[in-house]
Amino acid sequence: MKLATLCYVRKNGRTLMLHRVKKIDDVHEGKWNGLGGKFEPGESPEDCVKREILEESGLKIKNPALKGILTFPGFAKDEDWYVFVFTASSFSGRLIESDEGDLEWIKDRDLLKLNLWEGDRVFLPLLKRRGHFSGKFHYKKGRLARYSVEKY
Repeated sequence: MKLATLCYVRKNGRTLMLHRVKKIDDVHEGKWNGLGGKFEPGESPEDCVKREILEESGLKIKNPALKGILTFPGFAKDEDWYVFVFTASSFSGRLIESDEGDLEWIKDRDLLKLNLWEGDRVFLPLLKRRGHFSGKFHYKKGRLARYSVEKY
């Protein structure tokens, strides 16, 4: 089982996205993602998301807002992934070069036009609504096979 975070940093109608084009043997190769990564021992979801955003972008986020939890059964190497999804609109610092891909501020209205995982198109619109969500996304050979989403 893998625990991870995913964060969508937002500013002036744009969202910071990572185009995964640099990492070798990357399950996300060629896709656009929010920023985040795996927990380190002893970290809370908030600790993890703050550390990951700083490492991947150079930005120090403040007050990340938990929006949802995603479950990906057997996603990569047949491991289940549980991902805490955050948004953040308050941050400081300057963007750095990421080892994992190219960082770019994308207009919010253009997010769904990017090469995303199919399930991202389902939950990204939920980031704008009040409340939380829980989604379960089953992928087979890199394609979305089925999903369910609960909204709270």
